[in-house]
Amino acid sequence: MKIKEILPRWSNKKIKNGSYSIGMTAFVIAVIIVLNLIAGELPSKYTKLDMSDEQLYSLGSQTEQIAEALDKDVTLYYIAESGNEDPTLKEVLDRYADLSGHIKVVQKDPVLYPNFTSQYTDDKVSSNSIIAVCGEQSKIIPYNNIYETSINYNTYSYETTGFDGEGQITSAIAYVTSEGLPTMYVLEGHNETQISASMQEAIEKENIKTEDLNLLTAEQVPDDADILFIYSPQSDLSSEEKDKIITYLKSGGKALITSDYTGKDMPNFEAVLQEYGVQTKQGVVVESDANHYAGNPLYLVPNVSSGSDITESLTGRYTLLFGAQAVEKLEDARTGLSIQNLLTTSDSAYVKEDVENMQTLTKEDGEEEGSFPLAVAISETVEASTEEEEVTEAQSEAESQGLTENESETGTEGTTEGTTETAAETVAETDTDTETETEAAAGTDAGESKETKLVYISSGLMFDDQLNSKVSGANMELFTNALGWMCDHEVSVSIPSKSTQIEYLTLTAASARTWSIVTMILLPVLALATGGVIWFKRRRR
Repeated sequence: MKIKEILPRWSNKKIKNGSYSIGMTAFVIAVIIVLNLIAGELPSKYTKLDMSDEQLYSLGSQTEQIAEALDKDVTLYYIAESGNEDPTLKEVLDRYADLSGHIKVVQKDPVLYPNFTSQYTDDKVSSNSIIAVCGEQSKIIPYNNIYETSINYNTYSYETTGFDGEGQITSAIAYVTSEGLPTMYVLEGHNETQISASMQEAIEKENIKTEDLNLLTAEQVPDDADILFIYSPQSDLSSEEKDKIITYLKSGGKALITSDYTGKDMPNFEAVLQEYGVQTKQGVVVESDANHYAGNPLYLVPNVSSGSDITESLTGRYTLLFGAQAVEKLEDARTGLSIQNLLTTSDSAYVKEDVENMQTLTKEDGEEEGSFPLAVAISETVEASTEEEEVTEAQSEAESQGLTENESETGTEGTTEGTTETAAETVAETDTDTETETEAAAGTDAGESKETKLVYISSGLMFDDQLNSKVSGANMELFTNALGWMCDHEVSVSIPSKSTQIEYLTLTAASARTWSIVTMILLPVLALATGGVIWFKRRRR
């Protein structure tokens, strides 16, 4: 028997088909391996879908912009025992590491490294806390700050209401990479509205320090003031306070000013606004356009400007104001002032002047109607030469007064030699003082211009926690955006926490009526009609 007869009879065709199958299988396996390797190197935002209702794991555009602008290395130390990590927080940290090559996440097990945190703080650092480090700068984010809690009065126990991982981490990154923190002075002494806990938290997340300021006792607005905050005073400023505030603003200062209707004359407060080309109209604004108020015509839902850095992030969202006053631009305002509307009413709004005796919210004869600004941003470039000119004018005035006094004393009989010498000494001292001031002015920011920035909002009540919650934090975002604009932050770093419970749906009066008609009339009628058609067809059978 021949060997060929013993071996299987394989045709060339079978061999070719088998080789092809084996080759294709190997190729597919190789492709799958390569794709898995590539996928493993992709950022987690492309490989892991965030299916949570509030997008807890996703990072917003503000965080992305800050990460892209980093030019320093930042390390986020995650203090967590292996196996006891917070899964939500760990996923968020992984996404930060994918954002920029300058961000590195390192987990430190407190069991393996018990003394690691002692180089940054003497206090005990709780598990799942984060330490952001850049060079010599560091900031600790306690785990308690990452989740917001509130008491449930039905069960008398605390429950989680929000996740603030992104807000806290992004703020910490901005903090450790900044050269210095701006300071905001908060004016007091006029029964101003108190800063709430949520507002203070938003200010801190924007990495701004706050100090109280009483201008009745202080000689001036402090030199280290980056922002002056005047939060809805209930009584008027003094004339001296007004002058100090205007002097500060004229030197390139920044101010955020809010007011609420008080029914009182406040000429000095108004004088500060008038110096920068605006004033408030007497009374409060009422809306008649149902698309621009929520429930009550005094609860205004204004148009949000799309052409400002302050309102850019609020495009397509609602803000809510109560009891706002109309802002009026003065015709004789300086040509160098730039006044930009931030929030405006509809064309159908009108002003109720006599608020104390108001009997109805409907429009009455003689009441002014139109579109009114409710919040404005004002800026003005202050040239360095302007400060020198003011000093020069002061010097000329002092010299003129000194010469007049000297001539008067010289021409008057019986003037003693001692009096003349005293006058000469006074003029000499004045000259010396003004020369010193001139040299100081010339030596400070010589040749550099400054920019005065002022934001005025005619309803400080818009920052009330209840109103802010009804628009899902948009009101407070306007506040922090204004602070960021004045501090020259490229993007606001105060990111609101993400609610894990209820997110309010804000409906204007017109929308509420429309949906009421749909749910209470149209849908029942449609259901009855559909049922009637089905019943009629079955009956005919």
